[in-house]
Amino acid sequence: MSKIEEIDNDELYEHYRFEAAEGQDPLRVDKYLMNFIENATRNKIQQAAKAGNVLVNDVPVKSNYKVKPHDVVRVVLSHPPHENLLVAEDIPVNIVYEDDSLLVVNKPAGMVVHPGHGNYSGTLVNGLIHHIENLPTNSNERPGLVHRIDKDTSGLLVVAKTEFAMAHLAKQFFDKTTERVYYALVWGNIEEDSGTIEGHIGRSLKNRLQMSVFPDGEFGKPAITHYKVIERLTYVTLVECRLETGRTHQIRAHFKYIGHTLFNDERYGGDAILKGTTFTKYKQFVENCFKILPRQALHAKTLGFIHPETGEKMQFNSEIPEDIQACLEKWRTYTVNQRD
Repeated sequence: MSKIEEIDNDELYEHYRFEAAEGQDPLRVDKYLMNFIENATRNKIQQAAKAGNVLVNDVPVKSNYKVKPHDVVRVVLSHPPHENLLVAEDIPVNIVYEDDSLLVVNKPAGMVVHPGHGNYSGTLVNGLIHHIENLPTNSNERPGLVHRIDKDTSGLLVVAKTEFAMAHLAKQFFDKTTERVYYALVWGNIEEDSGTIEGHIGRSLKNRLQMSVFPDGEFGKPAITHYKVIERLTYVTLVECRLETGRTHQIRAHFKYIGHTLFNDERYGGDAILKGTTFTKYKQFVENCFKILPRQALHAKTLGFIHPETGEKMQFNSEIPEDIQACLEKWRTYTVNQRD
């Protein structure tokens, strides 16, 4: 396992330090770093190396340097100053409900929830602080947020507008009393009509950008996903997922673990043809589906919680977005044609 450390002593730069594992196979340093630095393109890393900002054992190296066991790799990548990370921006935010305590947002796919490495503008938080002044911050200094969903996952989020609402909502998420329902299109035909996936989820020991399931609980935190089959479409299945816990990439990691990776989930290998035939016509069909839905097929459809002030049970539902709908229609047509 590589040892990873982020160093923040200069706010103008991102500093990273990695120690290659004992069993590290020789690998170009630019490819090695892409496995560990989120949102860092290969070109960005190569430019850093060209500028002398990629060092192995304290010596600047070119991007084609082969990393070996126990090499200490350090990289410095420029980014805007920290104070620019929370700039109010007049960007569209789809607010489906709002009162004095909170608001519920339907986030489109492709929008990052909060600023961070590689994403400094155009995030949901940038839009929220333009819409609302003096949002409370959570323990990570992120205004209004009590939970999050991935950049390429669409769907519902609740945002706190007061300190009391933030504390109250955060406790509901901690106590697992919120209702969170996702729709996911996964590879393969899931045999059972319903089931539960259990297994600790933690950062992958091989690829820091992925989460892995550790069934024996030796790493990570407990995670439970309940699922129900909604529709079987030949080589893919539409499932409803109810989260009992809220770990990073929980649905994506859990379904990969049981052999049903999310459709077109690039990070977890779902952007390859994992089920189906070898016919050229079928391959072209799947490629067309990937073009229609250029992201993982995951949508946060339902969100329920208790209102912090009124004590009322609140529940919100969102429509499945057009890109997922269009992909489903293609699979439905394909399935009907296969039966004929």
